[in-house]
Amino acid sequence: MIHTTHTLRVRYGETDPMKYVYYGNYAEYLEVARVELFRTLGISYDEIEKRGIWLPVSEYKIKYLKPAFYDEILEIHTYVKKVPGVKIEFEYEIYNDSKQKITEASTTLFFLDATTNKVSRCPDFLMELIQENWKE
Repeated sequence: MIHTTHTLRVRYGETDPMKYVYYGNYAEYLEVARVELFRTLGISYDEIEKRGIWLPVSEYKIKYLKPAFYDEILEIHTYVKKVPGVKIEFEYEIYNDSKQKITEASTTLFFLDATTNKVSRCPDFLMELIQENWKE
């Protein structure tokens, strides 16, 4: 398993008139956490793309347990619990300032060869980083 944690502060423009985080912004929060997970492994999203691999999202699931509010610090836990094949699955838990879990989510992305535009297996360069950072 791989587990990373990323924090961010809710900005005013991400909220609705009640100061709740607008539901559509959670997808971006998850993307930020996912990009940071790759950075923790030792590779940027940009580098993955420069090596000819795109990672489109094929599934997105979210459960809102409690709202997040303007100016809160959110802690996003990101997990990869299965070794990737042609897809990579991420699970997320978001906690508020009070350490209450407020959101559970998951995304599935697949590996797409940027040259052929065909689905491919997880590339060796990325699999090596995943295996180096895998914890039981």
